[in-house]
Amino acid sequence: MNKVPLTVVGAEKLRAELHNLKTVERPKVIAAIAEARSHGDLSENAEYDAAKERQSFVEGRIAEVDGKLSNSQIIDPKLLDAEGRCVFAATVELEDLESGNKVTYQIVGDDEADIKQGKISISSPIARALIGKYSGDVAQVQAPGGIREYEILEVKYI
Repeated sequence: MNKVPLTVVGAEKLRAELHNLKTVERPKVIAAIAEARSHGDLSENAEYDAAKERQSFVEGRIAEVDGKLSNSQIIDPKLLDAEGRCVFAATVELEDLESGNKVTYQIVGDDEADIKQGKISISSPIARALIGKYSGDVAQVQAPGGIREYEILEVKYI
């Protein structure tokens, strides 16, 4: 199975979610099922059906998160020595050559991506265009509106 790249922060968030699912959500669902069973006839019991559906979701998510963590490769950007190259977990400051806008992104795993927090997925077009490039290079990104060019101003490992 392929390794799933995660930053240290992303791995911690997944561990916290897994802990919450196992220690809070799972017991809640079990209690809800027990409560619904106590109401009698299960064939027409909407509460029971909803609780079983919730249980299925929680157990599926536990398996999914557990699988991701067990197949993860945790990368700490502070320990990287990529000699100024854009790599996974690097924080990259870019300038859009057309508009002059400056943006800063961290390249993270698919589960960690959140554009509002400046975290882009390793599989996104912009991240794929940046990987391997150095400060001062220009990356061409195939965007929905056509090709965009970004100059890499700085690459940091924070």
